[in-house]
Amino acid sequence: MSKASKTVKKPATRAGKENEKAISSRAIDEYSKRFNSERANRVAANASTSLGLIKAATSYQGVRSLPKDFSVDLKQTGITNQKQSGRCWMFAALNTLSFEVMHKWNLDDFEFSESYLFFWDKIEKSNTYLENVLATLDEDTDSRIFTIINYEPADDGGWWQMFVNLVNKYGLMPKSAFPESANSGNSDDFTMYLNVKLREFASQLREEHQAGASLDKLRELKLNDMETVYRICAISLGEPPKKFDFFARTKEDDKKEDCKDEKTKSDGKTKNVSKDAKDSKESRIDDRPQIREYGITPQEFYAKYVPVDVNDYVTLCNNPMKSRPFNRRYQLKFSTNVAETGPLEFVNVDMDTIHKAALDQLQAGHPLWFACDCDQYALLRGKEGIFDPGAVRVDELFGTEFTFDKAHALQYGVSSANHAMTFTGVNIDEDGQADRWKVENSWGKDVGEDGYYVASDEWFRRYVNELIVRKEFLPEPVLDALQSEPLTLEPWQSLSSICR
Repeated sequence: MSKASKTVKKPATRAGKENEKAISSRAIDEYSKRFNSERANRVAANASTSLGLIKAATSYQGVRSLPKDFSVDLKQTGITNQKQSGRCWMFAALNTLSFEVMHKWNLDDFEFSESYLFFWDKIEKSNTYLENVLATLDEDTDSRIFTIINYEPADDGGWWQMFVNLVNKYGLMPKSAFPESANSGNSDDFTMYLNVKLREFASQLREEHQAGASLDKLRELKLNDMETVYRICAISLGEPPKKFDFFARTKEDDKKEDCKDEKTKSDGKTKNVSKDAKDSKESRIDDRPQIREYGITPQEFYAKYVPVDVNDYVTLCNNPMKSRPFNRRYQLKFSTNVAETGPLEFVNVDMDTIHKAALDQLQAGHPLWFACDCDQYALLRGKEGIFDPGAVRVDELFGTEFTFDKAHALQYGVSSANHAMTFTGVNIDEDGQADRWKVENSWGKDVGEDGYYVASDEWFRRYVNELIVRKEFLPEPVLDALQSEPLTLEPWQSLSSICR
């Protein structure tokens, strides 16, 4: 037979028939045979099933390569704890402001009341949800836009700009004025029943609309509904005070000599000798300078004691998808938590711009709020406290490369922002480059190193999605973008995702 007339057979596929859609038992047997023929697979399975995936994938070399000392290390306040709630965006924002208050007023520590803003966030989100329902009365309940609006009426998550909206309207107060409650620290039940009631109200408003009620009549019904919302929030969290007293002690720059007893020997006998009068009243009283305020409002407290304006920060986003050009200003529809405020805004920039802004702000002595995908390549729950692909080698564990770049990961939903934290330090190597970043979390002191984490620069570039930057550290292209007309995005086209 000549070469030209030879019939060439296609190799049989492992799955059997070439067009067979279902996975065959023959293919499964082949996969199993090949899996068990490799010693590395068996070892990996033993480790993963015994220890869990992340522990089995942890590289001791990767962990050791990220020391937890930093050439730029901000003197921070105490670690906070959001507990079982989705308030990371709020905690991270308040942590950045606590730092500024502590250093402005020379305090050892300071913490704002997270529960105070949480109360008003629930009220405002509830009102905004019902207003969004009124704005979409003629949409089908299974339409894309109404599905987005109805998905999480008053859930915990948020963005920096939501925090700004709340502070602008309600001010701030110290934690002592409105402490945590059972339902702020574990918010699932409270939020679930609040959302149930809000959806009932939405149904009633839509039914009244279909029956011919005017918009004025519907808004009157909404105001009545909001009274129920207020009652649910007040019962769950308590009512926040309209005024409160504030007390703090400042640090002493020059500490007085301690009035401690000294033991000396005289004639072979031990005597107690005091430097000052041992029982003097002054030696027993904390005489550090005091700050005292009586009957101050949250708005007055914010204006007087917080040395920064929350409106002087800009949200930079790094989304390298081709459909989101850099150095453009974007707005997101149906994104605000406070009715009659503007939609959330972002300026999308390249990673080098994000990176430089973070370095400049930290080196000037100011922490940064940031949003990231904290699930990726992270050692979170133990004492390691590491974000780094070199420390979590799932590629080695599974014997396969994970090849998506940041743009593809965002486009296909592999990665998106889900948690907000604060950068409080960075290490500059001998070549003048940042090689690791200090991260303050809001999960308490029992995780990480007393609540702090370290992130490699590789992880920073790949998984940091948003950065909140003071205007003084913004480059000209970003400042120009802020003056341009924004490009409006539908709620499902977001540059980043809500944080919890």
